[in-house]
This record gives sequence, C-alpha cells and structure tokens, in this order.
Amino acid sequence: MQNVKGTFDYRGEEQRLRNRIRSVLEDRFALYDFEPMETAIVNECSLLASKYAGGDEILKEMYTLSDQGGRELGLRYDLTVPFAKFVAGSAGLELPFKRYEIGKVFRDGPVKRGRLREFVQCDADIAGITGPEAEAELMQLAADVFRELGIAIVIKWNNRRFLGELLGRLGVGETWMPSVMLTLDKLEKIGAAGVEQELADKGLEPDVYGPVVRLIEAELPDFEELVTLFGLSDKEGTAEVRRLGSLLEGTGLNGICKFDPFLSRGLSFYTGTVYECFIADGSFGSSLASGGRYDAIIGKLAGKEQFNCPAVGLSFGLDSILECCRGRVLEQRMEPVWLVPIGDTMVETLRAASMLRDAGIWAKLAPSGRKLKRTLAAASAEGARYVILVGEEEAAAGQMKLKDMRAGEEMTASLPQLVCMLEKTVSKRK
Repeated sequence: MQNVKGTFDYRGEEQRLRNRIRSVLEDRFALYDFEPMETAIVNECSLLASKYAGGDEILKEMYTLSDQGGRELGLRYDLTVPFAKFVAGSAGLELPFKRYEIGKVFRDGPVKRGRLREFVQCDADIAGITGPEAEAELMQLAADVFRELGIAIVIKWNNRRFLGELLGRLGVGETWMPSVMLTLDKLEKIGAAGVEQELADKGLEPDVYGPVVRLIEAELPDFEELVTLFGLSDKEGTAEVRRLGSLLEGTGLNGICKFDPFLSRGLSFYTGTVYECFIADGSFGSSLASGGRYDAIIGKLAGKEQFNCPAVGLSFGLDSILECCRGRVLEQRMEPVWLVPIGDTMVETLRAASMLRDAGIWAKLAPSGRKLKRTLAAASAEGARYVILVGEEEAAAGQMKLKDMRAGEEMTASLPQLVCMLEKTVSKRK
C-alpha cells in the first residue's frame, strides 16, 4: 500500500538529518528564552474557520472531520491559531510570554518539492510586546538558525499596514484590500501578468488594478523614495517600517534583510510586519521560514475586540529546510562500534554495550549465531572501523578482543581499557 499523497515516512540517514535540524532549532529556541509548548492537533472547526483565523484561502485546504458526538472538527493548518486560542483563554498569563512549538500541521493543498500535506512546523511566538524589538529578535533567531545549518539566506520583509497605505494611494478601497493583498502574495509565483489576470478575474476595474500592476512592473525606488513619491511620510505603517529598519541596521541584520513593499503573506490575521526567509542563491523557490505580527487575533478570540494583546511569530518549515540540507554534512557522523558475541557470551556482550553507551559511544550488537566472516563483512560494509569480539575464553579472563578493520590490527585488553581508548578515537554523541 502507498502513502496518502503528500505524506512520507522517514528512516535512517534522512530521519537523522531531520533530527539534527530539529535539534539545532530547539537549541536556538532555548538560547533565545522561548518556553516549550504543545497544542492540540484537533480543534473545533469554529476556531479554525473563524474570521479571525487564517482566512478564506487557507480554509480551502483545511482537513475537516466529525466525532461520534457529531461535533465539527478540523486538523490544525498552522500552530499560530491554537497558540492564540491558548493565550486568549489564559487569564492572568504573565506577559511577555515567549513559547516555541514543534509539531505536525495539515493542509490539503498542492504538493511539490518542500510543500507537503502533512508537514512539521517549528514556531517561536512572542505575546505581549508591541515591537519592533520582538520582530528584530525573531529575525536574529532566523539568521542564527540558518547560520548554524550552513544555509545562506535572505530575509524579505514588509509591513502590511504600510502596504495597505500604499494600495490606498493607488486607489484600492478598503473592501478590496484583503483580496488584493492575497493576490500580491503570489507575485513571486505568477508574476505581474498573473497578478493582473487574477485581479481582473476577481472583478476589480482596470483603473483600480492598473496602477498596482504598473508599479509592480516598474523599477521600484527604495523605501524612502517610495514614501516621498506617494506622500506616505506621516502614515503609521511608514513609521513602523522605519523603526524596525533602524533596529535591523543597528544589529547588522540589514545585510541579509531586504525590504519588499509587495510582500503580504497569505494568512489574513497579520496586522503589521511580515517576513519570509529564502535560500540566498535562489536554488529553492519556497520559503524556509516565515511569520509576522498578528496583534488582533488574541483579543478577538477572547471575545474582547478592544483587548489588545500584541503578538508576533516566526515559523520554520522543517520539511523545506530538509530539502535544502540534503547532501550537506551537518554534524560529525557517529561511528558504530560493533559488538560480536562468540559462543555463550551474550551477558558479557550486553554489559560491554552498556559501558560503551555510558561513555557516549554508539554500540551496535551483532546478531548472535551468525558466522563471524559474514558479520565482519557486514560491519565493514557499514563503514565501522572497530569491532569488539566477545569470545568465551577472553570473557572468562575479563578481556575482549578489539579489531581495527581499517588497519587490519587486533589487540586484547580489559573492557575499561578498550573504552578508554575508544573514547579518544571514536566520534561520540555530544
């Protein structure tokens, strides 16, 4: 039987690579003082489909189901909405609150390289800080993670409030604003012509979408020139862009951060800064991480729309990162030391394995009863350098034989002596 389309099983070297990526993320989340958390995978449809959550576009991809009580449920499509629900329902939660979560999410959308239907997101969120220091810290986190993974990235960023102000100057009314932003989020995929066609198909008049398309097609001025050109200097979005831009410059992040006035992100709950991380050489089209500020959703979910709980998040896509890390050496590979019981020595072999593992050395037990020549061939094929032969005579004398497969040498010594020697020569788990 085959897997459901867009889902995969992982094993061996591929799973070790996934674990390594996850380990880097967890280490960095801890260094940045984020608290671990886990939210429910199954949620009420009324939460996931609420007008405060992901918006119409994401609802087309939501997996829905019902339980035996007839309740309408859905699988989470991201980790942000369940987190917002948690904060909204946690009266007295001390703010600011910083959490991270690594877990599976589900979307019934198109499948392509790095984009699956069951995938792992690794989120860091900060609730209770109005910014822009929260955004700057998350962008620092992104830069730090990809530096550790050896992936050169560019962080494209914008501010949805600023984009709304710019679109307003171009003649786009409030009613059409969310829909136009949703289309602009596809600019990298469909190009200016695709944006024009989609806006026309949505029913916008040419005199409304025409200026938008012409600005996309033009050679864009830098941010300050754009502000001057459209008279946006006194706007709130402009001020927010300037404040964050100043922090990015002051922390040296401006070298990898690129302001993109048309970046909007597809989810409708974003209210301010948005950003996406891409591999710098353009060899992988999808983003590796993304996020932004969502100041309104928590208060609305709490039923207190006037309640202001600012929040901002960053989500790493483990599966997308995996695609970019294939073939990269992310860590020194641990070498297995094979333990081969010869005769009735399984007790001594297990004791030896325990002592090796206590020393952080990967110990692999060979099946008992197999011919020695076949076992040594299997160890050699796996690339193992050392094999410990646990024979009955040696075990009775408190000794074991160590075979160096590469040098073709053997030595007999006590197990503590062998462990001491292997600690110096075999890569160990940190």
